[in-house]
Amino acid sequence: MKQGNVIVGLLAGLAAGAVLGILFAPEKGSDTRKKITNKGKTALDDLKNKYNDAINHLNSKLDKTKNNGLKIYHDGHELVENTKNKN
Repeated sequence: MKQGNVIVGLLAGLAAGAVLGILFAPEKGSDTRKKITNKGKTALDDLKNKYNDAINHLNSKLDKTKNNGLKIYHDGHELVENTKNKN
């Protein structure tokens, strides 16, 4: 089984357990719905933050790779020009 599937399964199990715990708690329905809504919003905010962090990390890596590629290109171009000028 892939590690990603295990993590998704664990997160789904934790979420289901939290929802069931709230649903069976001896509180008014309106309080229970508020708790579920708040937990959902918190989970969504956490997911958005993780998504944004991942995108920022990937953009940083992409920029670094692009800059390295441009440096290699310019160094190669300069080497070719220097070789042409020596002949």
